[in-house]
Amino acid sequence: MRRFGLIGYPLGHSFSKAYFTEKFARENISDCVYENFPLSDIRALEELLDRHIDLAGFNVTIPYKEKIIPFLDFLDPVANKVGAVNTVSISRNGNTRVLKGFNTDVYGFEISLRKNLKPWHTHALILGTGGASKAVVWVLEKLHILYRFVSRTPQKGMFSYDDLNQTIITNHLLIINCTPVGMYPETHQAPPIPYEYLTNRHFLYDLIYNPDKTLFLANAERAGAFFCNGLEMLKLQAEKSWEIWNL
Repeated sequence: MRRFGLIGYPLGHSFSKAYFTEKFARENISDCVYENFPLSDIRALEELLDRHIDLAGFNVTIPYKEKIIPFLDFLDPVANKVGAVNTVSISRNGNTRVLKGFNTDVYGFEISLRKNLKPWHTHALILGTGGASKAVVWVLEKLHILYRFVSRTPQKGMFSYDDLNQTIITNHLLIINCTPVGMYPETHQAPPIPYEYLTNRHFLYDLIYNPDKTLFLANAERAGAFFCNGLEMLKLQAEKSWEIWNL
């Protein structure tokens, strides 16, 4: 039996366990299991690895996508450049184990974004500066899309939410929410941007997938803008993780 899993904290509404459990059943994969491993402290990872010697790989979510890096033996070049890891493969040789980190969020985000881009989506606003935004930045730079961060505590070169006005919204037709604002159960919340300036040329992308239509996306729909959530990205990154674990 090969064991896989997800580390993070908390993991109450994890996508990954349900996805892989359904995948294993659908594809008649009977020798694999996927579990949640909520770790309140990343230092508990060593004990987890010692306890589950059949663990062949795991995904990483908030708040450990950056904190996991010192525990790894190797970093894939993309993960190294992004500075965040969401997939780890484990190989063993006797009592020696080797952990290698990857970022499959980049893969999932790029494919799901690229298929919906229009020629006028040349300037983007990235809402939030946390670990989730790192994969977004990597993809935007690859696609030569100029971007500015929006933050509640902006540093030099960033916008604050109070800075946002009609000119800024009009000049940035791609807006990507990398914050947890609006995620279940706080579904009544949305990033505080001036939605009244959205048009049908805007594309709003929310990395959140629960609920499937956040208030951020509902506001986009109301303005006639194109929008999508993070579900396809999650499915794509999960399949890429599976591919890595089976190399």
